Amino acid sequence: MYVRRVELTDFRSYERVAVDLDPGVSVLVGQNGMGKTNLVEALGYVATLDSHRVATDAPLVRAGAASAVIRCAVVHDGRELLVELEIVPGKANRARLNRSPVRRPREVLGALRMVLFAPEDLELVRGDPSARRRYLDDLLVARQPRFAGVRADYDRVIKQRNALLRTAYLTRKVGGIRGQDLSTLAVWDQHLAQHGAELLAGRLELAAALGPHLIKAYDAVAAGRAAASIAYASGLGETLVPDRAALQEALLAALLEKRTAETERGTTLVGPHRDDLTLALGDLPAKGYASHGESWSFALALRLAAYDLLRSDGIEPVLVLDDVFAELDGGRRERLAALVSDAGQLLVTCAVPEDVPPALRGARFDVTTGSVTRAA
Repeated sequence: MYVRRVELTDFRSYERVAVDLDPGVSVLVGQNGMGKTNLVEALGYVATLDSHRVATDAPLVRAGAASAVIRCAVVHDGRELLVELEIVPGKANRARLNRSPVRRPREVLGALRMVLFAPEDLELVRGDPSARRRYLDDLLVARQPRFAGVRADYDRVIKQRNALLRTAYLTRKVGGIRGQDLSTLAVWDQHLAQHGAELLAGRLELAAALGPHLIKAYDAVAAGRAAASIAYASGLGETLVPDRAALQEALLAALLEKRTAETERGTTLVGPHRDDLTLALGDLPAKGYASHGESWSFALALRLAAYDLLRSDGIEPVLVLDDVFAELDGGRRERLAALVSDAGQLLVTCAVPEDVPPALRGARFDVTTGSVTRAA
């Protein structure tokens, strides 16, 4: 799989730009603030329908424009697919495949499989559990696009259930009758357990499959200085298996147990939206104990593990390294270059070309404000 062409209209700093790419290595060179990351962010949006930098779509639209458009021609097994996305802040985004409209934008997921490593990924190690949950769910969708619907259904249930609990909480606070607004809570419990069990089973299977690839990737990047590991951490316990029926029953039981606490706090306290992915180096948790270099290596290993897992599934994703080499010492640079040099398509961004190891000096593109030019 590779991106043959990407066109942006009113996306971030670009009023209009078109870039033709080839398989193999492409290096985007430009000073900070010129738009290198904007370009790979657009590709990431095609792959995940989300930005790795911001939580909402509004910043993706160029100042003064009403909407932004991304067009991406993706070649997979010799066949080309054109993906078009129109981003309209405050309204429903629109999508087309091969110029034909689709009912929902998520129907384009899977057209482009991509693994992106960026400086923001340090949050995977040092940040809140939400970053690690997103990492798992994005990879889950990349492997099996149907999980986009599972995740959307689960998020909808949590939103509705929280609204019900919050309303009941506020009613009691002003002296209303206890429980008068909770008549439909049992129905939402069933929906949460159904969709939550499906999402949780997918995450458990994914974490188990990812583990060996993470060990290998961290060992390669850090030159065997420590053993990295991951484990899925659920509020339901530590010995879960991906049995959907059993998980559904466990969720229903946990919801019943937490019913009083949930009504007192006005929010849902049970479910995969509260889980985490535990990262460890040796016997110690990576968060709080890993050095800056170890944290970078762990974050990089998580992305490389995702890349290797997709390849083992028979999927050859596009790999993007956004401003990575400037943060690595010489040894880590060379080891990383050796790991990714055989990628079907690798996009590298940098401010200083000399930061990129010689093994990855492919086609060069010079990025300046609003334009991308292929160097001779």
